[in-house]
Amino acid sequence: ASGKQRRQRALPEATRTASETVKNRSKKSSKKKNPSSSSKLPPNLSNNNLLPAPNWQVPYPTIRERNAVMFRNDLMADVHFVVGPPGGTQRLPGHKYVLAVGSSVFHAMFYGELAEDKAEICIPDVDPAAFLAMLKYIYCDEMDLAAVTVLATLYAAKKYIVPHLARPCVNLLETCLSAKNACVLLSQSCPFEEPGLTQRCWEVIDAQAELALKSEGFCDIDFQTLEKIVVFEAALSWAEVECQRQDLALSAENKRRVLGKALYLTCIPTMALDDFANSAAQSGVLTLNETNDIFLWYTAAKKPKLQSPQGCAPTGANQWRYRGRCDSIQFAVDKRVFIAGFGLHGSSYGSAEYSAKIELKRQGVALGQNLSKCFSDGSSNTFPVWFEYPVQTKQDTFYTACVIPDGNELSYFGQEGMTEVQCGKITVGTGVRGGGGGKFLDHFKFSFGLYFK
Repeated sequence: ASGKQRRQRALPEATRTASETVKNRSKKSSKKKNPSSSSKLPPNLSNNNLLPAPNWQVPYPTIRERNAVMFRNDLMADVHFVVGPPGGTQRLPGHKYVLAVGSSVFHAMFYGELAEDKAEICIPDVDPAAFLAMLKYIYCDEMDLAAVTVLATLYAAKKYIVPHLARPCVNLLETCLSAKNACVLLSQSCPFEEPGLTQRCWEVIDAQAELALKSEGFCDIDFQTLEKIVVFEAALSWAEVECQRQDLALSAENKRRVLGKALYLTCIPTMALDDFANSAAQSGVLTLNETNDIFLWYTAAKKPKLQSPQGCAPTGANQWRYRGRCDSIQFAVDKRVFIAGFGLHGSSYGSAEYSAKIELKRQGVALGQNLSKCFSDGSSNTFPVWFEYPVQTKQDTFYTACVIPDGNELSYFGQEGMTEVQCGKITVGTGVRGGGGGKFLDHFKFSFGLYFK
């Protein structure tokens, strides 16, 4: 099966059920608005009838119904579209006035300053079924969303700026999102610039990582999405399929070649030592020197520098909305230090102002706190929020750092947090907590770091 066919299969049966629900709701809504409407054309007027009987308009009391008669109808058509890739095209009639009323892009094409008077327009990058779904919405004010074409319909709605069709497409995808299709939806939804859908995909992948990374659709994601997910075993599975796509032998050397720099993003040091020894170390993808350095990193007091990431690195794809929630992390240090403040990740959509409350606790008792206004410049760098006075901490004692940022902007965040971080001569060990301090998590998108001296 082709990659496109596998992507379509990755959408679960629930998507089909939901698409039928959307379709039925749309039909019910149309019936309520127009009790006398009928989706059937009268016997004297078919979609391709150029010579209709006189007074064909009579059975249709509303402008919406008369407009709907023109859907896929050559009658009075003044433009035709050849839609789809070569070998799979479909020729569809259109009416410039109706299309221009429904889409600003069509208005510019037909009535703008640079309008071209073409009788036939080729659109090779849009699926014919998706284009028809968009035309049906423009002509009939009805949404007919199908499971296998909902992404293509979203693409068409975005391309021709039909936002009231795009929104239901996104809602349908969010409703049907599951671990089985989260990776492929993440890969395909990024070009649509729908941060809400992208965020939901990340949340599902984060919450059900094992199911998501073992799903059939995972191997069909693009390289850019692979770089963001970066889990070793899943990356190897993707590399095997990518070798097949490039007609390469399934050797360790070729897997490493297709993985490229993504290999160094797999956060191998976050794996347990046993897991590393039984999987990554024996995969053949790592060199002997790399394997030796990683074993030393696990066991030696003086740790070698690794190419894999050893901290939390924010990216444009990793976005988080604060919503006034408490983020916290438990930590201990092997030397006495003074905690001067925290570093927060800020807005991923330009500069923004935040109000943040920070606290440092020991056994539930606040040792220091501060509430202050702070400003983020829109970069992925953290910005500091300081205590009024630095708070002293003892060695080998657990403390809890808490922050409650208040802001509505999407923000960067870190992920794949390390259980131990070396900072100069000081070692910081962490236990990661999330969302107000419930259970411990292996990986948590904590939004802040520590400033100490």
